[in-house]
Amino acid sequence: MESGEQLRERYVCSARRIVVKVGTNVLASPGMPLDEGRVDRLSEQIAGLVAEGRQVALVSSGAIGAGMAELKMPERPRTLPELQASASVGQGRLVSRYERSFSEHGLHAGQILLTREDFDSRQRYLNASNTIRALFNLGCVPVINENDTVSTDEIRFGDNDLLAALVTHLIRAELLILLTCVPGLCLDGPRPEAVRSLHESAAPHGARARVADLVDRVDEDVMQLASSEASPGGTGGMQSKLEAARIATEAGEAALIADGTEEDILPRILAGEKLGTLFLPAPKRLRSRKRWIRFTSRPRGAVVVDAGARRALTDRGKSLLPSGVTAVEDEFNPGDVIRIKGPGGEEFARGLSNYSSADVERIKGLRTSRIESVLGHKYYDEIVHRDNLALLG
Repeated sequence: MESGEQLRERYVCSARRIVVKVGTNVLASPGMPLDEGRVDRLSEQIAGLVAEGRQVALVSSGAIGAGMAELKMPERPRTLPELQASASVGQGRLVSRYERSFSEHGLHAGQILLTREDFDSRQRYLNASNTIRALFNLGCVPVINENDTVSTDEIRFGDNDLLAALVTHLIRAELLILLTCVPGLCLDGPRPEAVRSLHESAAPHGARARVADLVDRVDEDVMQLASSEASPGGTGGMQSKLEAARIATEAGEAALIADGTEEDILPRILAGEKLGTLFLPAPKRLRSRKRWIRFTSRPRGAVVVDAGARRALTDRGKSLLPSGVTAVEDEFNPGDVIRIKGPGGEEFARGLSNYSSADVERIKGLRTSRIESVLGHKYYDEIVHRDNLALLG
């Protein structure tokens, strides 16, 4: 078995394309304006990684906090319009600060604002990916944030941890680094089986913490270690960071949670120093299309299949045919991602549907030879082709 040092060398030190997510409380103390010195230091570290030949995309929180400080708001707004107004003021200031900082190192900041809809649409998803790759080629650092000025509850990510995980898929980065204000995943009690090793690290208020060094997989026991409480001034907590790590690692990429307030944290991490918690990737990297289907695009509806169809999909890599479908749930259109559920209602796969929910309702349980006689047309034999299907778990 490889040692912790060997695993960090393989998955961290060798990473050439990296997504760094920085939380609001790394960039500014709660209730305080954006700390421009912290922005400068983070930018300098990223510029150093770029000088080494790495490509770095920065997912940066802080727009709402910067806007609150600029507008002299005493506490985080509670209404959506006020949050959006604060983000509108703060986003410009945030990116302007990054641009000034990166320009000192011969780089530019390329602003990208995304909503959940940009990830639901395959075309917009690919356009965003191409834009980020073009920014890399032009010597820019993509500075990515949720488009808080237009996002509503239905189309927003909720926190930038999820956004960072999806950007990792978007550009197929080898490593996701989540910078927060704690030294990693801290343990107070027994060590879960998935936590391979521990180390001690300095914690806030001068205490010492038992920190998970290596985590094989983000399972239920690991998720239970996290508090769901968000940090003051932020929207995420350790729970959202673990979920982001799960999304990244299940697709075959490594993730790391570390204290972004540590001096020179990024170059030290990339040099292999034992900092933070490293989450090891699944053995097989998913192809881009499978990532989008499984993790990124939100499903619109579902079909329930019988036991034989489930075995054909999971064990034999087959496509989903009408004969295996027993029920249709909710409405969906051709090209939508749908959930695929087993006989007991458990979701085990997702895929792109070739037919609408109304058409699937009419042809469910039938042989493919009967599709045309029932619908009046037959563009596909399959409801979901195996190339457009991603298994869960």
